Amino acid sequence: MYRCIALSMVLFVAGCGVETATTAATVAAARAEEAKQAQNKKAQIQKRINAAMASGQQRLQDADNAGQ
Repeated sequence: MYRCIALSMVLFVAGCGVETATTAATVAAARAEEAKQAQNKKAQIQKRINAAMASGQQRLQDADNAGQ
């Protein structure tokens, strides 16, 4: 009887560990995907900034050329 109770407790605790490990792996995968999306977003924003800066410089150059 004691062995059955002990075995049941061991299996119960082991099951909790597996569930925790699975949850941790799922959360880690979600965080990795979020990081990847954030990097893509950063790259898009940097491209927009670069385009805006190039446009501004072109306008300044055009204005300078028109004034000469």
